[in-house]
Amino acid sequence: MMMPNMNYADLKDSYLFFNISKKVNTYLEKNPDKHIYRLGIGDVSLPLCDTVIEALHGAVDDQSDKSRFHGYMPEIGADFIKERIVDYYAGRGVKLSADEAFVSSGASDELSDILDLFDRSNTALIMEPAYPAYVDANIMAGRKIIHLASGVHNGFLPMPDPSIEADLIYLCSPNNPTGAVYTKEGLKKWVDYANKRGAVILFDAAYEAFIEDETLPHSIFEIEGARTCAIEICSLSKTAGFTGTRLGYTVIPNTLERNGMNLNSMWVRNRTTKTNGVSYILQRGGAAVFTPEGREQIMENINVYKNNARVLMKPLDEKNVWYCGGHNAPYIWLKCPGNMGSWEFFDMLLNEVQIVGTPGEGFGACGEGFFRFSTFGDPADTAEAARRLLTVL
Repeated sequence: MMMPNMNYADLKDSYLFFNISKKVNTYLEKNPDKHIYRLGIGDVSLPLCDTVIEALHGAVDDQSDKSRFHGYMPEIGADFIKERIVDYYAGRGVKLSADEAFVSSGASDELSDILDLFDRSNTALIMEPAYPAYVDANIMAGRKIIHLASGVHNGFLPMPDPSIEADLIYLCSPNNPTGAVYTKEGLKKWVDYANKRGAVILFDAAYEAFIEDETLPHSIFEIEGARTCAIEICSLSKTAGFTGTRLGYTVIPNTLERNGMNLNSMWVRNRTTKTNGVSYILQRGGAAVFTPEGREQIMENINVYKNNARVLMKPLDEKNVWYCGGHNAPYIWLKCPGNMGSWEFFDMLLNEVQIVGTPGEGFGACGEGFFRFSTFGDPADTAEAARRLLTVL
């Protein structure tokens, strides 16, 4: 008899956003005249910039002309966007070759698919609070997981413990959900730990464009030694508003090898077997992000979200509420006032001032007693939410 993947039975119900939606809908049924100020979902609210739209339209027109038509694209990405990615990294002092960059359909897909490169016997180290997909993807693969706790005492930026024997290490900086950002010194400790153990770091850099403190690293490859222990997974979703367009890229150095196997070559083989590449139209739009005009325009949008963060941080500062994030990330992670629980604080905000955020408990046990605000919302709604927040803190 056919056996399904029984690891799925070990998954916890994805109740977080279901419960949020249920609570909000119940409230609106009783209060249909109320407006909800949504600071929970990490989705963008501003459209794609003009340069990207022009590139997308131009690519659609190419597909209507036989002389410019494109069918299957290279499975690992077209040269015209890979070269732009290489130039982007060069601007940060990181030297890559084009064959080290892989174009993907987005970071979420890649964070799961990349696990094909690693044996199921490997142990994954995931720090909490964590993006839930890190945990679920490894449970689906039947892999052992070590949960590394973090908290206020270390600014939600834990350092490696030499006694922990991990093979895969998940790092996300700027972090989702906490917004905390590792320094170069902090990342160097993780790189040294990984190289010493022969482990591989899966570095989620989806929010690097929000870093404004230029002493902080945007890429793990700014750290000496990372080319022999790290894979970097990036996204244009929050950087350039591609949440509904889906495009990202992954960097695997040619120097990354384990047990006589080259992980870059392995990923080429994986992609050429399992995908037919990302569409020509989307890659043209993605390439436009890295032009001078594209960079200028996407930064205008990012600055709107950064201002939302400043607006939300103001009442927290006035009321001396502990939080991290906001300054270099699109998320604000705050300690619930009065030792309230995450869901207790959620209910209070919804019922008293119609604000919806995300209870920290949904990101793991270390998130209980904390709360996440997203800064991707409408500026006018964000300003009103901040005003209301001040009245209840």
